[in-house]
Amino acid sequence: MRSVKSLLAAGAASLISSMAFAADMPIAAPPPMYAPPAPPADFGGWYLRGDIGMTNQSAKSLDSALPAGYSKTTEGLGFDSSPLFDLGVGYRFNNWFRADVIGQYRGKATLHGSDTVVGPGFVGVNNYSGSKSEWVVMANAYVDLGTWWCITPFIGAGVGGSYNKISGFRDDGISYSPGLNNSVAYFADNGKWNFAWAAHAGLAYKVNPGFTVELAYSYMNLGDAAPGNFHTFDGLQSGPTTIKIKELTSHDVKLGVRWDLNSPPAYVPPPLVTKG
Repeated sequence: MRSVKSLLAAGAASLISSMAFAADMPIAAPPPMYAPPAPPADFGGWYLRGDIGMTNQSAKSLDSALPAGYSKTTEGLGFDSSPLFDLGVGYRFNNWFRADVIGQYRGKATLHGSDTVVGPGFVGVNNYSGSKSEWVVMANAYVDLGTWWCITPFIGAGVGGSYNKISGFRDDGISYSPGLNNSVAYFADNGKWNFAWAAHAGLAYKVNPGFTVELAYSYMNLGDAAPGNFHTFDGLQSGPTTIKIKELTSHDVKLGVRWDLNSPPAYVPPPLVTKG
């Protein structure tokens, strides 16, 4: 009986000693955990751009001074299509807003149109010909509307100036007063700066992080234009003209590219987070 009590006492002492040793051991650290990756932050950066396209141009009216009692009706006033080219530099402020400044050349577009002048005992027709070209400097701002499958629709607007040049302008006139008379007037080339504005819309496709292709439409309002001084074919008349081509507008379709000069910052995983 005594030996049994001794064995029980020895077992209890051994158990208490084991528990005390376990309590003194350090608690093992849990395995490391990674924080979830954060979404990439918006970034800004400079970019270069270039565009080529075609214009579809028109004019509101062709005005000129008339004697009292005379009236004029214009028919078929407009321009043929012409190419356009531009280069620019811009800055992307974040993922939805960017702005740029461009210089644009709009090639020569053939002018056509005629008017009929009616007055007391007089009927005449003037047939106009010539060409028009422009240099445009414009600041533009764009809003990117979100990206789906690497395609980003955008809208924008721009303001600036347009140097509108009229070249080779000519007026072939026929009058009946009362007999048939022909006349030809030649006009000097002339250009002038005007306020210009534009509205843009299009789609951008990001080929890679530094290169984007755009397909865009622009409505351009380029102001007015006028030919220079005139002289008739026989030299009997000459001087400044009162002819003015009012409110030149154009519907442009462009294919453009953008090169980002700053790439997005590389994603760096966050440091290990441990619990202990």
